[in-house]
Amino acid sequence: MRKRRNRSSANPVAAPVLTAIIESLDQEGRGVTHVDGKAIFIDGALPQERVTFQSHQIKPSYEVANTIAVLKQSNQRVTPQCVHFGYCGGCKLQHLDFAAQVAAKQRLLENDLWHIGKVRAENMLPPLYGPIWGYRHKARLSVKYVQKKQRVLVGFIEKATSFVADMHSCAVLVPEVSALISPLQTLILQLSLKDKIPQIELAVGEPADNRPVIVLILRILDALTAQDEGLLKTFAEAHAVQIWTQSKGPDTIQPFYPLNAPGLQYSLPEFGLTYPFKPNEFTQVNPQINQVMIRRAMQLLSPQPDERIADFFCGIGNFTLPIARSGAQVLGLEGLANLVERANESAQLNKIENAKFGVADLFKMTAESLSGLGRFDKWLVDPPRDGAFELVKAINADNMPKCIVYVSCNPATLSRDAGVLVNEKGYQLKAAAVINMFPHTSHVESIALFERILS
Repeated sequence: MRKRRNRSSANPVAAPVLTAIIESLDQEGRGVTHVDGKAIFIDGALPQERVTFQSHQIKPSYEVANTIAVLKQSNQRVTPQCVHFGYCGGCKLQHLDFAAQVAAKQRLLENDLWHIGKVRAENMLPPLYGPIWGYRHKARLSVKYVQKKQRVLVGFIEKATSFVADMHSCAVLVPEVSALISPLQTLILQLSLKDKIPQIELAVGEPADNRPVIVLILRILDALTAQDEGLLKTFAEAHAVQIWTQSKGPDTIQPFYPLNAPGLQYSLPEFGLTYPFKPNEFTQVNPQINQVMIRRAMQLLSPQPDERIADFFCGIGNFTLPIARSGAQVLGLEGLANLVERANESAQLNKIENAKFGVADLFKMTAESLSGLGRFDKWLVDPPRDGAFELVKAINADNMPKCIVYVSCNPATLSRDAGVLVNEKGYQLKAAAVINMFPHTSHVESIALFERILS
């Protein structure tokens, strides 16, 4: 590898093109190498490859670069399926064999558990797989009217820029939604406020009349004209979709057309459950892997009819209601009142009486407030990316469950919290596994089982 002098990012002269052998992948799916002890993160490069690269972001302790050419390819490199790979920022790992993607995520999880939490799982369970294309049932697409070209772009943000990618399909979106990208571009170009629609949020529910229920939430920053309304209604009818609008904050989201359309829902057939949800409410983007994830969580938690179980960060009851099917008494706590309302609606719809829900700020949990909830035999914890630090810190002898199943969307905060549970609270990390919720991305979802050490 050629040596290089350290350069300031303020230097306007382009960085030289250099050669490197890639050592590993980082948390964002970039190849990692070192030059004179300085870490270089190279987009588009894979471990064991020899590449030429050029840095575009230069800092004192690290650099970010793009691959210029691959001189020696990894045997795990594959041809990306998506024609927009390389400039769309959505799926960075399509050039890596699918099995190798999952293996890399498992290594990342194991490394984070050790380097951040100073813990190792006694057993690494087999990764959980699901569909690898057409799996996304929820997404937020950006919209940009390009006046000079008299065009509208609808898609994800380009890699390493703030521009909207010029795309006409998306291989990870539900096919019926992918097919709407070009028609949406044509529609918005015809509207009087084509420059006042910055994003479209989409949600897909289970089929009604043999077709998935598709809701498009248009963020609209000005009033629609009568002609605009007619165009939107014609589009909704032609493509069998529902159009909702949002003028300001989330509380302004409302259905526009049609008003008598079927609602969104997903089901868990294994547990005989159906969940209604609103298009802007949190649900898993990959419903097939969600079913597999819940099955694994129930196996690890092993709820029993005589137990009292807590589901923290319960959302709309995704885990709460399957736990309740076991006969256990379940309390689901969630910070957002609208999700608790939906959870109660689902419990009533599914005739479940042994699950209760409440609103609580779990990021402000204390030992006193946790003990005030009463004793629980077991916990299930499914926090957002920030993790559950205050919750696990609040554990003491008065409120300690015998086991905790922790579902995580961020291996770093899981590892931090695992360090607290194992090194401070007296738990063992019995098992952990990767859940490949987002194929072809660097996102790592995981699940872990902690058991209390009995004295």
